[in-house]
Amino acid sequence: MIEILETALNWVSRLCIAVASIALVVLVVTFGWLVFGRYVLNATPTWVEQLALLLICYIAFLGAAAGVRENTHLGVTLFRDMLPEKAQKVVMIAIDLILAAFGIVMLIAGMELMQFGAGSRLPMLDIPESYRTLAITSCGGLVAIFAGLRAVLRALTFGEDWHLHTHAEG
Repeated sequence: MIEILETALNWVSRLCIAVASIALVVLVVTFGWLVFGRYVLNATPTWVEQLALLLICYIAFLGAAAGVRENTHLGVTLFRDMLPEKAQKVVMIAIDLILAAFGIVMLIAGMELMQFGAGSRLPMLDIPESYRTLAITSCGGLVAIFAGLRAVLRALTFGEDWHLHTHAEG
């Protein structure tokens, strides 16, 4: 069961990275169109700035969620590493639970922002403002799932070797 769950979480993380990567490619292409339009066609496409803001939200938030899953965010482990192994494991589970709580707060706040912005439209793109805040909501839900399930899995495997001093702790 744990292997199936880990495989599913890895798949979701890879999907986040793929969507963020596609958004990055679209961002680069649209800025290329902006430059071409401005300097070659002498007609600046005004929608590029709004699309860029939307894409950056998805790139940042989906990348952040995947970073929680892959455990690639910057962390200071000096004090944790000085603790005995069991205490290190307790600290790691506590950190995962705090991250999961933060993800839940992001999810709830993101849903409120989506409801608030549902009636307004993004300028130049003419799509609901809630599309932008969907990135925040998605990130919050994914962080809650990734960190919360990692805390549960760590608690279930507390007696096993976690390779505490490697870069990839997940």
